[in-house]
Amino acid sequence: MASTSKVDSSVDDEAEEEEFERFDDFTLASSWERFISEIEAICRQWLADGSKNLLEKGAIQLDSSKNLYKAKSELKYFMKSYCMEYYFEIKKSGEFTVWDCTLHDLQLCFGVKEFLVIAPQSASGVVLDAPEASKLLSAVAIALSNCSSLWPAFVPVHDPSRDAFIGIQNMGTIFTRRFEADRICSQVPVKLMHLEGLYELFVSKFAYSTLDFSMHVFKVRFTMKLTYKTLPYDDDDDTRGEDVENTEPTDFPGGESGNRTQWDDDCPWSEWYSAEDLVKGFGLVVIWSEKKVEGSFEMAEIENSSPHEAEKWILFPNISDSWKGNRIGFASQLLLLIDAFKMSFEAQFMEDFVSVENPGSDNLKSSMVIPSPTIIDRVLKDLFHEGVQLPDFAKGQHRSSRSIKGAPLESLFAQFCLHSLWFGNCNIRAIAVLWIEFVREIRWYWEESQPLPKMPVNGSIDLSTCLINQKLQMLAICIEKMRELNEEFQDCIGSNDPSPADIKEDGQAVDGSNNLRIPDENFDRNCDSQLTADGLRESGNAVQRYTMKPQDVASVDKKPSDFVRRGSVGKVGSMMLLKSYQSMHAPFTQDAPLMTEDMHEERLHAVEAFGNSFEFSAQLERDILLSDMSAFKAANPDAVFEDFIRWHSPGDWLNDDGKENGPSGIPAVEDLKENWPPRGRLSQRMSEHGNLWRKIWNEAPAVQASEQKPLLDPNREGEKILHYLETLRPNDLLEQMVCTAFRASADTLNQTNFGALKQMAMKMDQLYITMSSVLKPLQANNLSGDSETIEDLRRLCVVFEHVEKLLTVAASLHRKFLQAPRISEAIFSDFYDFYLPKMGRGSGQEDVQMEFDMKLQLRNHERQLVSNMFMPPTANQSWRKVLSMGNLLNGHEPILREIIFSSSDHVNGGHYAPSTPRAYQQEIETYRMYICGTSNDLRVALSVTSCD
Repeated sequence: MASTSKVDSSVDDEAEEEEFERFDDFTLASSWERFISEIEAICRQWLADGSKNLLEKGAIQLDSSKNLYKAKSELKYFMKSYCMEYYFEIKKSGEFTVWDCTLHDLQLCFGVKEFLVIAPQSASGVVLDAPEASKLLSAVAIALSNCSSLWPAFVPVHDPSRDAFIGIQNMGTIFTRRFEADRICSQVPVKLMHLEGLYELFVSKFAYSTLDFSMHVFKVRFTMKLTYKTLPYDDDDDTRGEDVENTEPTDFPGGESGNRTQWDDDCPWSEWYSAEDLVKGFGLVVIWSEKKVEGSFEMAEIENSSPHEAEKWILFPNISDSWKGNRIGFASQLLLLIDAFKMSFEAQFMEDFVSVENPGSDNLKSSMVIPSPTIIDRVLKDLFHEGVQLPDFAKGQHRSSRSIKGAPLESLFAQFCLHSLWFGNCNIRAIAVLWIEFVREIRWYWEESQPLPKMPVNGSIDLSTCLINQKLQMLAICIEKMRELNEEFQDCIGSNDPSPADIKEDGQAVDGSNNLRIPDENFDRNCDSQLTADGLRESGNAVQRYTMKPQDVASVDKKPSDFVRRGSVGKVGSMMLLKSYQSMHAPFTQDAPLMTEDMHEERLHAVEAFGNSFEFSAQLERDILLSDMSAFKAANPDAVFEDFIRWHSPGDWLNDDGKENGPSGIPAVEDLKENWPPRGRLSQRMSEHGNLWRKIWNEAPAVQASEQKPLLDPNREGEKILHYLETLRPNDLLEQMVCTAFRASADTLNQTNFGALKQMAMKMDQLYITMSSVLKPLQANNLSGDSETIEDLRRLCVVFEHVEKLLTVAASLHRKFLQAPRISEAIFSDFYDFYLPKMGRGSGQEDVQMEFDMKLQLRNHERQLVSNMFMPPTANQSWRKVLSMGNLLNGHEPILREIIFSSSDHVNGGHYAPSTPRAYQQEIETYRMYICGTSNDLRVALSVTSCD
């Protein structure tokens, strides 16, 4: 029994021992072990999730790289909290690119891809205590080893300004890689400012310290990256015209501003404001590809070499962050004009905004300042300055400009609108004062019969423009006609010669008692130079009149007319009169009276009210018909009403023989004898009893056009135009100002030379289409102060601002790379893609975290052009400390120098060979040193691979 009990007790003890071996008693484990276990659990979870699941769980993309993300987790040890971050890439790249600009700082320093960073959650974010840092790094290393993970881990140490790290990486069962980085922030030794000293610093990490490194050969791999930057442009006076309310004359846009020159002095917008050059400068990265060097002397040769010997040149622009905020330009002033437009509905006349009797004038006076009389005089002087010749009204005009009902850019009203944008900061009171003075100046030109500047005096009224521009164009024509009448009157008074003798058709004088001025052919053509045969008009349903061609003229007159022929252009082909065997002559006729859009609308309303009858149409054109009939009678004394119809409205003459007239409606010459008199009849409407045309014919005297009363009464029309301008309602004025200001501003920008930048040209096209759509409701003339169109106009200003900023960048890039358009096109294309998502949003909504960062590798033939941009520093720019680092580029030393030294060892024949299995008998990187800095600071990151 005793033996049996002993056996049972021993069996129970063994079972109890086996049970305790399978049980992990965490209650007895230390806090250090629990901390390691927590790190291990997090790492195992990250390993199990993979990159895709980590993204779904909220991994954050780094701003500096589109391919690098980080996941983070918080943990505690004793009373301290730590944050562990895992950095990983989505797209696994096979080969590590050393100078990839998207690399994280630790990737660049140590040549790693995925890595961990563990740091305390404190204000400094670094571990200040060295033992704590070592213990923290050991805990992570143990946890990663338990996970069989090869991730490198880093711990930030020392002061945050030093960017110091320590790290470790388990590379398998044999090798361990250790990392260390630190920075010297001041007092860099002179030796370490040169490549020789840096080379010896690296060699000292694996060579015996007693050796003279300059006398020995140590083969190491070397690559270098130098960064240069152009000197900043002078931006002291970027924004001329910001304080447009000042009363000093020098603040007048377009005036002289000292002798300072701006970058955009030759840009079309410089007459109104000076834009900030958003392209502040350029940076240049010069890269020497990896090569083997064998000593200090070779490093000295590299330091003295020119950057042109480097394998790669990479250019990157420095775009100012000011594109994110508001800026002075057309868009900012157009927005102020919209505010004035909204206020224009509060008064009946423009004088109400400046009148002291206006109840709201006190509020207007307190918030809206009117520039001084000196400024007003200068603006008016610029507006009414008469040049040697008329401006080109098509200048700067986009193909879609005419879809916007404004005024041409160089016209008087368009210039008034542009000046208004900058006058008194474009408030309604300032606009009212300027408009009153503007109209007063126009009246002076009218009363003094002086040519109206910046307005054409010939041609027809352009009905595609705004009504004010039409009125001004008609007023200019009226002034010109008044001047002609005054000159003729003065000629008549000053001449003592007898009146011209009446002349027969063959040029011989007739009885002077006739009192008819019958000028010869030359006189006709000179006196009626403004009345040409090409200006013949159509009446009713008239088709094209017969034209005179030399080959159509036939000498078929049997006898001269019994009457005097006057005001004839020439024969109408071979057409003959019905009642006499005489050729039909086409007369000089007066041009149709010019009409503006509102006059056409009045006529249209009258037609709609009385019906579209033939008689009413003739009544409206009575003066014109009477003039044409009188001229026709003077040129064809033997003509009858039917002859006039055959010439003026051939569609109302029906041939009885059923034969068609010739191609031009003129019978052949050989058929004249047989076909005379022409056989035919009037159309039904012309042959009706009491036909108005026949009544007018009967009343019409035979008077040539040069002796008729003008169809256009310039004095009456001019006074009507001035009355319109002086009594124009404020909202009607501002509606036309808004349309014209947008069009003129866009046409000004459209003159900018930005080369072959297709995106910019497309954006300008889209701007005009958008403006045309948004501004169209303003033509309806039925808006109110709270109309939704006001908000649409404000949004249009935002779009205009974005296009204006893009255009500034485009113009700046184009002028900087005239000889290398590929560079400007590539940079602008990237900037356009970067900026495009922000189009349509206000400046206050911009994502201030996003920065434009692009790199462009230059071609060999482009290097010299870029090199010329680095002009030698002047005496005024010598404030910066002159460095002594070598590799000068036109006198410029690199602002940053980055170097990577590395050395490798064959495991099967080197230091690590005895304990290395065959599977690892290959070349490994044993030492790597990344060096970054200038003469003022130096950062060194070292990684060493050892065999444990």
